Amino acid sequence: MPVSEAIQRLLNLRALEEEQHKLALESALGELRRIENALHVTRMRERSGKEHLAAAAQSHDFTDRIAGLIECESAHRNAHILEIRLTEKDREAAELRLRYLYKRTERRQVETIIREAETVGAVEGVRRDQQRMDDWFSTRRHAAKTHRPVAEKPEMKSHKESGAVPEEELRSKL
Repeated sequence: MPVSEAIQRLLNLRALEEEQHKLALESALGELRRIENALHVTRMRERSGKEHLAAAAQSHDFTDRIAGLIECESAHRNAHILEIRLTEKDREAAELRLRYLYKRTERRQVETIIREAETVGAVEGVRRDQQRMDDWFSTRRHAAKTHRPVAEKPEMKSHKESGAVPEEELRSKL
């Protein structure tokens, strides 16, 4: 059974939808990695600010202490904001991953339907070919039986029925 054009179009549509969802997922995962990297950099900045604050505490320089405190506080606030964004992006990426998997499942279902239809078509084709061969041989055999010349049975005649007299008879009568 050949696959209809409608099913082929459905497969193409499912493949396009899957590709769009895959791209959206990859984009969200890329954004998630960027936020993770920014959070890492921010925590490094916070650690650097604390080190600067500790060094300024030993030198008794107020401006260095204030700069260290501001650096720590700024990095801490940025880290908090990035953690919130990271949580949101992680949730969004999980949702996009589910959508992508759902679309991939839909595409695979259509592919399965197409494969099964092609398999059924192939089996039916083989069956039809075999039926044609059987019919051809059947008609050939039947034609051979009906068109074969019937050989006539030779008549069995005794020597008495035939016109010729065997030599032995002739000699015996003499």
